Amino acid sequence: MKTPYLLHMFNSTKNVSPFDVNMAYEANFDGVIPYSEVTLDDIYALTQDTIFSRGKAGIKNTGIFIGGRELGLAIDMYNRAKSAMIPPFEVSVFVDPSGAITTAAALVACIEVQLKREWNESLSGKRVDIISGTGPVGICAAVLTVNCGATVYVSSHKGIDIADKIISEYNRRFNVTISVADCSTQEKLSETLSQSDVVIGTAKAGVQIISGQQLEQASNLLVAADINAVPPLGIEGIGTYDKNKKLVATPKKAIGIGALAVGDIKYKVHTRILEIMKHTEKPIYIDHEEALKIARECAIRL
Repeated sequence: MKTPYLLHMFNSTKNVSPFDVNMAYEANFDGVIPYSEVTLDDIYALTQDTIFSRGKAGIKNTGIFIGGRELGLAIDMYNRAKSAMIPPFEVSVFVDPSGAITTAAALVACIEVQLKREWNESLSGKRVDIISGTGPVGICAAVLTVNCGATVYVSSHKGIDIADKIISEYNRRFNVTISVADCSTQEKLSETLSQSDVVIGTAKAGVQIISGQQLEQASNLLVAADINAVPPLGIEGIGTYDKNKKLVATPKKAIGIGALAVGDIKYKVHTRILEIMKHTEKPIYIDHEEALKIARECAIRL
């Protein structure tokens, strides 16, 4: 009799993401079991129920996915699940709240590819500005890029005080140094862009945050990436499918990367992680850093 591969999905939110459920079934998991409104205090017991309820073959065919909406809480849940493992009772764990980790990993990997291809450069030593970046994708991208050696600034449409509060929390949580930029006016945004080597737009859907005129004044800009796929697009002049579009009006002919180009890599990363979970001989743990390693493999053919 076949031992089914079961994926237990722990979510802090009321509803489990249909996207995540669909992805698991597309990866041919036999059973996808969603749990909603899970708290951090629930994770240890749920994990141990998961690992102790199956034999040797069953434990190999079991995985945990941690979703939700909050990046920090999801990472805490991921770490709590890892701490509940008692080898050989151990299963793979993958954390990706709101798809933020796989999206941010794909975003950073795409930027790395273009920096290397066009200028034979890396993120190390570059100034990266993440505009409207206090959501989960922006924060995760900030953590990843600062760990690549970049100097990273995050701004928020809610103001510098809100941004500072959020960034301070994540600096402590991830032991990184991310700075805050004041982009509260068009003049201040333009001033920020004039210093950027890389700019990332992570505003909510349907909001334009950077105009073509502002890009024209971005004298150091090498790469601009936007994750907004809903018109008006977040960065004017970058189409949703653009992979390596030359922004000819920019002083250095920067490369533009659109939302669906990033989304294509994100989809491949998510799929690849689920495939690895199914076929690995030893349990794996996939967080933002591990997701970036996989994203680099997927983005190399961009």
